[in-house]
Amino acid sequence: MADIFTTCVDTRWRYMLMIFSAAFLVSWLFFGLLFWIIAFFHGDLDVPGAGSGSVTTKFCIKHVNGFLGAFLFSVETQTTIGYGFRYVTEECPLAIMVVVIQSIVGCVIDSFMIGTIMAKMARPKKRAQTLLFSHHAVISLRDGKLCLMWRVGNLRRSHIVEAHVRAQLIKPYITTEGEYLPVDQRDLNVGYDIGLDRIFLVSPIIIVHEIDEESPLYGMGKEELEREDFEIVVILEGMVEATAMTTQARSSYLASEILWGHRFEPVVFEEKKHYKVDYSRFHKTYEVAGTPCCSARELQESKITILPSPPPPPSAFCYENELALLSQDEDEEDDLDVGVDLGGDPKDDAGVIPMMEFGSHMDLDRLQVSIPLDALSYRRESAI
Repeated sequence: MADIFTTCVDTRWRYMLMIFSAAFLVSWLFFGLLFWIIAFFHGDLDVPGAGSGSVTTKFCIKHVNGFLGAFLFSVETQTTIGYGFRYVTEECPLAIMVVVIQSIVGCVIDSFMIGTIMAKMARPKKRAQTLLFSHHAVISLRDGKLCLMWRVGNLRRSHIVEAHVRAQLIKPYITTEGEYLPVDQRDLNVGYDIGLDRIFLVSPIIIVHEIDEESPLYGMGKEELEREDFEIVVILEGMVEATAMTTQARSSYLASEILWGHRFEPVVFEEKKHYKVDYSRFHKTYEVAGTPCCSARELQESKITILPSPPPPPSAFCYENELALLSQDEDEEDDLDVGVDLGGDPKDDAGVIPMMEFGSHMDLDRLQVSIPLDALSYRRESAI
């Protein structure tokens, strides 16, 4: 009750309407009772035929014969209906003062109700429900370093202005002095220093936290991750384009919801003149062979070679290229098999491998160096 405005904004619609209805009814009944008491002590109710015009007695409140008439006069006064049948006269200054007080109270109730309803309707709470977080977070290699990654997306066409992300790791912590902190919060760097935390959420984006010396996950390997008890809270903030109000969407990942050695499947595919976002793959991941199971500290100290073979060229065949080509193949009008030229005569069927014959990701890894693909021409991101 100390902050009733915020309480009314946060409460459910049905409870808020019940509160306002009760406020109006109570005020009408209260002031109606006051008008009835004034009329009673003034003697208006004792005069026979008070409602007719034949009586010459001066009344305090004209045409109020009982409590029901006083209640109707209270409703007319507060709602400024003013039928003109019941009215207060100059015979009773106290009644005039009550009319003034009721008018002020009615304005306060109306202003409070309108302000609360507008604040409740304009809240970007529903907008936050259209911002998606992936069901799982993943840890895998990116540019030769172990990284924690999760995916965010926007389901609406309107943009989130000045969108930025934050992440915090929450777990119990014991200080060097022996003090126990049950809920210790530590930031996870998602590129704040170089501006990578500010994103343009025009399509689903993978947020990357590099596990370096300053990361709380630096000394944590795959086995340690399975035994740890912590929660990573991820936050996406921004302004709604239509109302310029700040909205915030939150999600969290437990240690059991972080997949080691996985990557997210691609969701953005290039079509003939535009990009297509396939949200059915938004939460899907696939396992990456060769991801080290040790921690980032052990990986750096032992100087483990990340790739056992020379890195493939940018056009080398990989799982993401397979999905992109499959997406393009579904849009083709003909039913010709999609293949990769291995050299020799292009008309020779022996030199073409149907794409669907690749049985697993391991087969693709073995062929990724020897099977180059034609480079795809990507358009600007603003064409999405």
